[in-house]
Amino acid sequence: MVRWLRNLFYRATLGDHAYRFLFEPGPPDEVVVLDCETTGLNPRTDEIVAVAAIIVKGDRILTSRPFRAVIRPDKGPTSASIKVHRLRAQDVAEGHAMREVLPGLLRFIGGRPIVGYYVDFDVRMLDKYVLHFIEAKLPNPRIEVSSMYYALKYGGALPGTVHDLRFASILSDLGIPSLAQHEAFNDAVMTAMMYVQLRDMQKRGARISRDRTVYQMAPVGA
Repeated sequence: MVRWLRNLFYRATLGDHAYRFLFEPGPPDEVVVLDCETTGLNPRTDEIVAVAAIIVKGDRILTSRPFRAVIRPDKGPTSASIKVHRLRAQDVAEGHAMREVLPGLLRFIGGRPIVGYYVDFDVRMLDKYVLHFIEAKLPNPRIEVSSMYYALKYGGALPGTVHDLRFASILSDLGIPSLAQHEAFNDAVMTAMMYVQLRDMQKRGARISRDRTVYQMAPVGA
Protein backbone atom coordinates (compact mmCIF):
# COMPACT_ATOMS: atom_id res chain seq x y z
CA MET A 1 0.00 0.00 0.00
CA VAL A 2 2.86 2.41 0.84
CA ARG A 3 4.48 1.81 -2.56
CA TRP A 4 1.13 2.20 -4.31
CA LEU A 5 0.58 5.59 -2.64
CA ARG A 6 4.14 6.64 -3.43
CA ASN A 7 3.68 5.73 -7.08
CA LEU A 8 0.42 7.67 -7.20
CA PHE A 9 2.23 10.72 -5.86
CA TYR A 10 5.12 10.37 -8.32
CA ARG A 11 2.75 9.95 -11.25
CA ALA A 12 0.95 13.17 -10.30
CA THR A 13 4.18 15.14 -9.78
CA LEU A 14 6.28 13.59 -12.56
CA GLY A 15 8.92 16.06 -13.70
CA ASP A 16 8.96 14.87 -17.33
CA HIS A 17 5.62 13.68 -18.68
CA ALA A 18 7.40 11.95 -21.55
CA TYR A 19 8.06 9.17 -19.02
CA ARG A 20 4.45 8.54 -17.99
CA PHE A 21 4.76 5.18 -19.79
CA LEU A 22 6.66 3.91 -16.73
CA PHE A 23 3.38 4.04 -14.82
CA GLU A 24 1.46 2.04 -17.45
CA PRO A 25 1.39 -1.79 -17.62
CA GLY A 26 4.08 -3.27 -19.84
CA PRO A 27 3.47 -5.76 -22.68
CA PRO A 28 1.59 -8.88 -21.54
CA ASP A 29 3.73 -11.74 -20.19
CA GLU A 30 6.94 -9.72 -20.31
CA VAL A 31 9.39 -8.84 -17.57
CA VAL A 32 12.78 -7.18 -17.64
CA VAL A 33 15.73 -8.70 -15.80
CA LEU A 34 18.10 -6.09 -14.40
CA ASP A 35 21.63 -6.20 -13.04
CA CYS A 36 23.92 -3.38 -11.94
CA GLU A 37 27.60 -3.43 -11.07
CA THR A 38 28.56 -0.79 -8.54
CA THR A 39 31.51 0.77 -6.74
CA GLY A 40 30.18 -0.57 -3.43
CA LEU A 41 27.09 -1.59 -1.48
CA ASN A 42 25.91 1.78 -0.15
CA PRO A 43 23.21 3.26 -2.45
CA ARG A 44 23.75 6.69 -0.87
CA THR A 45 27.45 7.02 -1.60
CA ASP A 46 28.34 4.40 -4.22
CA GLU A 47 27.74 4.57 -7.95
CA ILE A 48 26.79 2.32 -10.84
CA VAL A 49 29.61 1.39 -13.23
CA ALA A 50 27.74 -1.04 -15.48
CA VAL A 51 24.12 -1.98 -16.13
CA ALA A 52 22.45 -4.70 -18.20
CA ALA A 53 18.80 -5.50 -18.83
CA ILE A 54 17.19 -8.37 -20.73
CA ILE A 55 13.55 -8.86 -21.64
CA VAL A 56 11.89 -12.20 -20.93
CA LYS A 57 8.79 -12.82 -23.04
CA GLY A 58 6.87 -15.85 -21.83
CA ASP A 59 9.55 -18.52 -21.48
CA ARG A 60 11.95 -16.91 -23.98
CA ILE A 61 14.96 -14.93 -22.88
CA LEU A 62 15.65 -12.33 -25.56
CA THR A 63 19.43 -12.29 -25.31
CA SER A 64 19.91 -10.92 -28.82
CA ARG A 65 18.29 -7.60 -27.84
CA PRO A 66 19.73 -6.63 -24.47
CA PHE A 67 20.44 -3.23 -22.99
CA ARG A 68 24.09 -2.92 -21.95
CA ALA A 69 26.12 0.08 -20.84
CA VAL A 70 29.32 0.93 -19.00
CA ILE A 71 28.79 3.99 -16.83
CA ARG A 72 31.37 6.70 -16.14
CA PRO A 73 30.97 7.47 -12.42
CA ASP A 74 31.81 10.75 -10.74
CA LYS A 75 34.38 8.92 -8.61
CA GLY A 76 36.47 6.07 -9.94
CA PRO A 77 36.04 2.47 -8.75
CA THR A 78 37.93 1.42 -5.66
CA SER A 79 40.48 -1.39 -5.54
CA ALA A 80 37.94 -3.49 -3.62
CA SER A 81 35.20 -3.03 -6.25
CA ILE A 82 37.63 -3.71 -9.12
CA LYS A 83 38.33 -7.14 -7.59
CA VAL A 84 34.58 -7.89 -7.87
CA HIS A 85 33.55 -6.55 -11.29
CA ARG A 86 37.03 -6.10 -12.87
CA LEU A 87 36.15 -2.67 -14.27
CA ARG A 88 39.18 -0.42 -13.85
CA ALA A 89 39.32 3.37 -13.88
CA GLN A 90 40.40 3.35 -17.53
CA ASP A 91 37.50 1.02 -18.41
CA VAL A 92 34.78 3.20 -16.90
CA ALA A 93 36.43 6.36 -18.24
CA GLU A 94 35.37 5.17 -21.69
CA GLY A 95 31.76 4.75 -20.56
CA HIS A 96 28.83 7.16 -20.69
CA ALA A 97 27.50 9.46 -18.00
CA MET A 98 24.36 8.04 -16.37
CA ARG A 99 22.27 11.00 -17.59
CA GLU A 100 23.12 9.91 -21.15
CA VAL A 101 22.21 6.28 -20.47
CA LEU A 102 18.98 6.77 -18.51
CA PRO A 103 16.61 7.74 -21.36
CA GLY A 104 17.35 4.55 -23.28
CA LEU A 105 17.35 2.38 -20.17
CA LEU A 106 13.99 3.71 -18.95
CA ARG A 107 12.40 3.15 -22.36
CA PHE A 108 13.84 -0.37 -22.42
CA ILE A 109 12.37 -1.13 -18.98
CA GLY A 110 9.02 0.52 -19.70
CA GLY A 111 6.21 -0.60 -17.43
CA ARG A 112 7.45 -4.17 -17.17
CA PRO A 113 8.00 -5.82 -13.77
CA ILE A 114 11.69 -5.81 -12.84
CA VAL A 115 13.25 -9.18 -12.01
CA GLY A 116 16.55 -9.54 -10.18
CA TYR A 117 18.68 -11.23 -7.56
CA TYR A 118 18.39 -8.91 -4.56
CA VAL A 119 16.56 -6.63 -6.96
CA ASP A 120 15.77 -4.02 -4.31
CA PHE A 121 19.45 -3.06 -4.18
CA ASP A 122 19.70 -2.60 -7.96
CA VAL A 123 16.50 -0.54 -8.04
CA ARG A 124 17.68 1.61 -5.11
CA MET A 125 20.94 2.28 -6.94
CA LEU A 126 19.05 3.30 -10.07
CA ASP A 127 16.46 5.32 -8.20
CA LYS A 128 18.92 7.94 -7.01
CA TYR A 129 19.70 8.76 -10.64
CA VAL A 130 16.10 8.39 -11.85
CA LEU A 131 14.79 10.68 -9.11
CA HIS A 132 17.04 13.53 -10.25
CA PHE A 133 16.21 12.83 -13.90
CA ILE A 134 12.38 12.71 -13.83
CA GLU A 135 11.58 13.61 -10.19
CA ALA A 136 10.20 10.13 -9.54
CA LYS A 137 11.45 6.71 -8.54
CA LEU A 138 10.89 3.57 -10.59
CA PRO A 139 7.26 2.49 -10.01
CA ASN A 140 7.66 -0.98 -11.53
CA PRO A 141 6.62 -4.12 -9.63
CA ARG A 142 9.63 -6.16 -8.52
CA ILE A 143 10.17 -9.90 -8.63
CA GLU A 144 12.92 -11.38 -6.44
CA VAL A 145 14.30 -14.71 -7.72
CA SER A 146 15.76 -15.64 -4.33
CA SER A 147 12.25 -15.36 -2.84
CA MET A 148 10.86 -17.62 -5.58
CA TYR A 149 13.63 -20.10 -4.88
CA TYR A 150 13.10 -19.91 -1.12
CA ALA A 151 9.40 -20.69 -1.48
CA LEU A 152 10.07 -23.73 -3.68
CA LYS A 153 12.88 -25.15 -1.57
CA TYR A 154 12.38 -23.97 2.01
CA GLY A 155 8.68 -23.17 2.19
CA GLY A 156 7.27 -25.19 5.09
CA ALA A 157 10.73 -26.24 6.30
CA LEU A 158 11.14 -27.03 9.99
CA PRO A 159 12.47 -24.29 12.29
CA GLY A 160 16.24 -24.31 12.37
CA THR A 161 16.61 -25.37 8.72
CA VAL A 162 19.68 -23.74 7.20
CA HIS A 163 18.73 -21.53 4.25
CA ASP A 164 21.26 -21.18 1.44
CA LEU A 165 20.20 -18.41 -0.94
CA ARG A 166 23.56 -17.78 -2.52
CA PHE A 167 23.57 -17.08 -6.26
CA ALA A 168 25.88 -20.04 -6.94
CA SER A 169 23.67 -22.37 -4.91
CA ILE A 170 20.56 -21.44 -6.91
CA LEU A 171 22.47 -22.00 -10.15
CA SER A 172 23.59 -25.42 -8.93
CA ASP A 173 20.12 -26.52 -7.83
CA LEU A 174 18.59 -25.52 -11.15
CA GLY A 175 21.37 -26.97 -13.29
CA ILE A 176 22.19 -23.59 -14.84
CA PRO A 177 25.78 -23.19 -16.07
CA SER A 178 27.79 -20.57 -14.25
CA LEU A 179 28.99 -17.78 -16.52
CA ALA A 180 31.63 -15.31 -15.34
CA GLN A 181 29.87 -13.60 -12.45
CA HIS A 182 29.86 -9.89 -11.57
CA GLU A 183 29.63 -8.97 -15.25
CA ALA A 184 26.29 -7.24 -15.65
CA PHE A 185 25.16 -9.00 -18.83
CA ASN A 186 26.20 -12.47 -17.64
CA ASP A 187 24.50 -11.96 -14.28
CA ALA A 188 21.32 -10.79 -16.04
CA VAL A 189 21.33 -13.86 -18.31
CA MET A 190 21.77 -16.26 -15.39
CA THR A 191 19.09 -14.48 -13.37
CA ALA A 192 16.74 -14.67 -16.36
CA MET A 193 17.30 -18.43 -16.60
CA MET A 194 16.59 -18.75 -12.89
CA TYR A 195 13.35 -16.80 -13.27
CA VAL A 196 12.09 -18.84 -16.25
CA GLN A 197 12.72 -22.16 -14.50
CA LEU A 198 11.38 -21.10 -11.14
CA ARG A 199 8.22 -19.69 -12.70
CA ASP A 200 7.71 -22.92 -14.65
CA MET A 201 8.09 -24.92 -11.45
CA GLN A 202 5.58 -22.68 -9.70
CA LYS A 203 3.06 -23.28 -12.47
CA ARG A 204 3.57 -27.06 -12.27
CA GLY A 205 3.45 -27.11 -8.49
CA ALA A 206 6.96 -28.59 -8.43
CA ARG A 207 9.36 -28.27 -5.50
CA ILE A 208 13.14 -28.16 -5.17
CA SER A 209 14.40 -31.03 -3.07
CA ARG A 210 16.76 -30.06 -0.29
CA ASP A 211 19.12 -32.81 -1.46
CA ARG A 212 20.04 -30.55 -4.42
CA THR A 213 18.18 -32.34 -7.19
CA VAL A 214 19.25 -30.80 -10.51
CA TYR A 215 16.68 -29.57 -13.05
CA GLN A 216 16.89 -28.89 -16.78
CA MET A 217 18.33 -25.59 -17.93
CA ALA A 218 15.86 -22.92 -19.08
CA PRO A 219 15.51 -22.25 -22.82
CA VAL A 220 17.18 -19.12 -24.16
CA GLY A 221 15.62 -17.51 -27.21
CA ALA A 222 16.40 -14.59 -29.47
